[in-house]
Amino acid sequence: MGKKGDLSNFERGMVVGARQAGLSISQSAQLLGFSRTTISRVYKEWCEKGKTSSMRQTCGRKCLVDARGQLKTGKMLRGLMGLDFC
Repeated sequence: MGKKGDLSNFERGMVVGARQAGLSISQSAQLLGFSRTTISRVYKEWCEKGKTSSMRQTCGRKCLVDARGQLKTGKMLRGLMGLDFC
């Protein structure tokens, strides 16, 4: 089974729901099309932490410019685009 990337919140909920409905790890994996390891990890995380969402969204570099700064930059660029440099 190839690597597909992160599971969506809906897919994680499906895993938890299948396990809560009494399906075994193997049955859940077969039904949902994920590996048994994925089923185990998602369900274990839900049992321990009570959450199913991936924290991948919080990874990466922080934005250096806030929304107000983006607006000001956009206005400045639009103003520069209107100038003639002849």
